[in-house]
Amino acid sequence: MTPRAIAAVSGIYDALVGAAMLAGRPLLAAIFGVPLPQPPIFADLNGVFLLAVALGYWIPYRDPDSAGGRAYLWAMGPFLKGLGALTFVADHLVRHSPRSFLLFAVSDGTLAVLTLWVLISTSGASPASRSTSV
Repeated sequence: MTPRAIAAVSGIYDALVGAAMLAGRPLLAAIFGVPLPQPPIFADLNGVFLLAVALGYWIPYRDPDSAGGRAYLWAMGPFLKGLGALTFVADHLVRHSPRSFLLFAVSDGTLAVLTLWVLISTSGASPASRSTSV
């Protein structure tokens, strides 16, 4: 996997979840067996945040070997998604949030680990070899 590929996957993932938070909240609540968030602005802000994060993935997608592109992948992959996964697990253990929320821990954790692997495996490569590695 390349930095460009992980940027695309992560951006699409965040955009879909963000759109679902904004437009599909009743469906999400039904799927996860939880009440609708009150006040709704909390879910709205989370949806807007996820759409902004998704839009930011354009930077590493467009120029995956740039310092800005790699910094964005570090910040949003291992750091944000990794901490998000840990937060979902901790919330489940401490506050007994629904087991269904652990799906986000798995998806965010997987993307965090994949992003970390891509960043480490391409850190010593030249920019030319990074853009062609699989």
